[in-house]
Amino acid sequence: MMKRRTFGLLAGTSMAALKLGRANAQTAGDPALLATTLTPLGGERAGNADGSIPSWTGGYTTVPSGWDASKAMPDPFAGEQALFVIDASNVAQHADKLADGVVALITKVGFSVKVYPTHRSQAAPQSVYDNTAKNVKRCTFIDPNTPQDGFTGGFGGVPFPIPDTSNPPLAGAQIIYNHLNRWAGFAYRYMQYGYVVSGGQLVWTLSGDTKYDYPYYYRQDAVQFQQRELGMLVGPPNLAGQGVVAWYYTNDKQGDVWELLNGQARVRKAPEISYDTPSNFANGVIGYDEYYGFNSNLTKYDWKYLGKKEMYIPYNNNGMYLLKASDVLKAKFCDPNVVRWELHRVWVVEATLRAGKRNVLARRRFYVDEDNWTVAVTDAWDADGNLYKNNQVFNYLRPDLPGVVQNNCAIYNLQTGDYSAPGGSWDELENPKVQFHDSWPDSTFDPENMAASGQY
Repeated sequence: MMKRRTFGLLAGTSMAALKLGRANAQTAGDPALLATTLTPLGGERAGNADGSIPSWTGGYTTVPSGWDASKAMPDPFAGEQALFVIDASNVAQHADKLADGVVALITKVGFSVKVYPTHRSQAAPQSVYDNTAKNVKRCTFIDPNTPQDGFTGGFGGVPFPIPDTSNPPLAGAQIIYNHLNRWAGFAYRYMQYGYVVSGGQLVWTLSGDTKYDYPYYYRQDAVQFQQRELGMLVGPPNLAGQGVVAWYYTNDKQGDVWELLNGQARVRKAPEISYDTPSNFANGVIGYDEYYGFNSNLTKYDWKYLGKKEMYIPYNNNGMYLLKASDVLKAKFCDPNVVRWELHRVWVVEATLRAGKRNVLARRRFYVDEDNWTVAVTDAWDADGNLYKNNQVFNYLRPDLPGVVQNNCAIYNLQTGDYSAPGGSWDELENPKVQFHDSWPDSTFDPENMAASGQY
């Protein structure tokens, strides 16, 4: 295990050490902007004109006094009252700040959005700030003519903090790479619970002891590894004993996935766990690439940056994770009374299927938070141009990390009325909370070692 780091939280960095990258570096952007007009991760420091979005002043880094790390992180904004509620009676006046899928949920099934004061709580360790600044010049596309092929040279921070907005196809890819390689800690572990709501009934689909790590953030000799995952399933009974190991990369490979089926002592490659294949762990209601906003490589789509705008998005949802899943996941949608929405600036990116490629989601639109680069909300359309899916990602505040990181999401099928919350750390009695670590040994993600952990 790596030694525990000690981090400062200052935004400054040494610019003199930065050197110009190759000709296909991300932009001619000036890394000094990350210490002046931009936040250290690339958002705008200034607030908006009317003050409803405040300026960024360093994020939220205050760990509650006496907090026990084995417990859930409290909600620092629990005492706040909603500013207003958006429902069918007033959605028209707010529609320009809502995703199409959210408007559809409001108008068709009675959904509502409770809007709270905006807190720009994102922060990160100083090492992440420093590496983000260096990535401005050193992070490059493998081939700038086909950004879907991946990137190289970036390490330890946001890969493209100053997207090249003069080139919308490149900027669109850069923003999605930032989402896939966002700051979410070096490594963590939690008990993951997945559910589907179908026909108004809550169905338990997954419980698993899950470990993640992000070598991209802590191992410069292994930056091709964007993320690694080990999930050992403990329920429901038909899945207990199964396991999955996944490796994801910063190049165009979808990833290498191995699975251990319960009752067998053999680990095998599982290429079907990818793209729009219906997820076995969500009763087929969603595809594997829909987890947490977007969970795939970029090869299926052409990408385009559409602009930046102010949007209502789920934000700082610590309170949600202090509840049991059954308290949140109701017959048609997540209980609006327990979901916190705030006004934030987002990057808007659209993906359309490339010639010769297939995916049931023919067009997708992503709203990416400017402060933490996490996809916050997505809409998706089918091949006939009909609105098909809406995906809402519920981030939460971890000042001990520090950071604002995703934990779960709700993926709504707007055509069938089903939805899935595929994996989060709900406050169930047996649930160990999310525990952050410096790293996991490489052996943790060795597929052969997974077999030794299985149940036969």
